[in-house]
Amino acid sequence: MQLIQQNPDIHAYLASDEAIDHWHPLVQETADALWSATGDAYSYAKAAFEFVRDEIPHSADSGDMRVSWRASDVLATRNGICYAKSHALAALLRAQGIPAALCYQRLTDDDGSNPVVHGLVAVRLPGGDRWSRLDPRGNKPGVDAQFSLDREQLAFPVRPELGEIDYPELHAAPHPAALGALQGSAARPELWTMLPTAL
Repeated sequence: MQLIQQNPDIHAYLASDEAIDHWHPLVQETADALWSATGDAYSYAKAAFEFVRDEIPHSADSGDMRVSWRASDVLATRNGICYAKSHALAALLRAQGIPAALCYQRLTDDDGSNPVVHGLVAVRLPGGDRWSRLDPRGNKPGVDAQFSLDREQLAFPVRPELGEIDYPELHAAPHPAALGALQGSAARPELWTMLPTAL
């Protein structure tokens, strides 16, 4: 699949905003600690991905009812759904000057029912000429997302025969439908009713 930058300016994918708040001291502190343990962009990107994937449980797996959406809050509460965890990973990457985009899939149940939009991240290492999608959702039985810049290993490969979609657009900021669902929900049961079904 050909990924499409929504903004042709690569610097847009380094920017901070209300959700990807990489200027926040906690994001900076976490990024600095991960960088100190790695020291180069590739190793850092892998460590940041694995940190968000493994150290911040997906709230549906953990049972946490809180809804976080800012990257700094995701890091502070160690909690979030796919969109929120993607914001955290994008912030950690951008904090060290690594362009990061938000991207999305439309997924369904095994019979094609109950569509929902799933969030992930694309990374482009400095000096690189291509984007690579990563899924920091969090692994569990049947889900095995890994860090790979050459061959995607996402949590959920799409099944076009069920109407599932890989959206090719690379967003510099969270999609309004995803961000609105997070911001408009007081707790996770409410969030489940507000998740977008398509973009």
